[in-house]
Amino acid sequence: MILKMRTGLLPAAALALLTTAAGVTAQELVVSGSGGVVGETNEKIFKPAFEEETGMTMRNVSAEASRMAELEAMVKAGEPIWDVSEISASDYPIAVSKGLLEPIDYEMLDPEGTLPEIARKEFGVVAASYSTVLVQRLDQTPEGRKMESWADFWDVETFPGPRSLRARPEYNLEFALLADGVPKDEIYDVLATEEGVDRAFAKLDEIKPHIPVWWNSGAQSVQLLADNEVFFTTTYNGRVNALQDQGLPVEIVWNGGALHTSHVGIVKGTKNLEAAHDYVRIRTMRPDLEFEYVNVLPYPNFAPGLFDKLDPEVAKTMPTYEANAEMQFLANEEFWKDNVDEIRERWDEWMLY
Repeated sequence: MILKMRTGLLPAAALALLTTAAGVTAQELVVSGSGGVVGETNEKIFKPAFEEETGMTMRNVSAEASRMAELEAMVKAGEPIWDVSEISASDYPIAVSKGLLEPIDYEMLDPEGTLPEIARKEFGVVAASYSTVLVQRLDQTPEGRKMESWADFWDVETFPGPRSLRARPEYNLEFALLADGVPKDEIYDVLATEEGVDRAFAKLDEIKPHIPVWWNSGAQSVQLLADNEVFFTTTYNGRVNALQDQGLPVEIVWNGGALHTSHVGIVKGTKNLEAAHDYVRIRTMRPDLEFEYVNVLPYPNFAPGLFDKLDPEVAKTMPTYEANAEMQFLANEEFWKDNVDEIRERWDEWMLY
């Protein structure tokens, strides 16, 4: 296959051509990714695999803070500098609604259909995941008992002691509905109604007196547990390993967790559509590479065969481990995009009283 040369881009540096030993020019694929340790890990693991397989070069561009604004500007201009972009869970519905992404051709990407449905979006593929989960101190639960659900979190008689939740409405309303008996696959149908929102706030009324601290960062949430200031709290699953490594008797309750997924998508108008699909496949479907990734960062995707490679005890700590994923609900970022302003106004008033 001879790749077409990409011309007329902004700026000229976006074109990086090299001459191969056979005398054929290979083009550069530009990926908008993360900075810091995430970017370094992507650079180390996925870049060499892409370049070896395709013969193209690849360049990572860190643009986390301004990604959506830059993406929208270049797509509207009709000459995108990026070919592929990471897309956060909250940004995905925005990018789709604004037409910033190419549809994924799954016949090209996954012709045998090995990716699970949860990983396959029309305009992106799940590249990483994390969960907002309930965590408990086992040394503070009644003898022979431990929490197994959100109903237990709300059961202050059986499980007495201080609790904490994040100081924002997102996912707290879902947890409240689960505690009130709503099945996880009906959460957003209920929450989409005025009666459902009222029901969630009424349930939150019950637990509010038992929450002395509302946390504002993941670090704060686990510090509250470490200091024994609260016995039960929500936090991000990746924060719990550090507490366990310190010998603290904490345990995740996966049941009713909110599974968050971030994606990798193909920028609308890319001239490297086939190569972009190659990168997305390498980033999301290579279990050997994902194995390397999760040994650095505990944010797995759904690469087929990944858990066959992981130590079984390590696998059980991952949010996409089958048994864990089945107990969680998929966080609906589109719902929050459409409703967060109205609900947050009510939340802010509720927090004052």
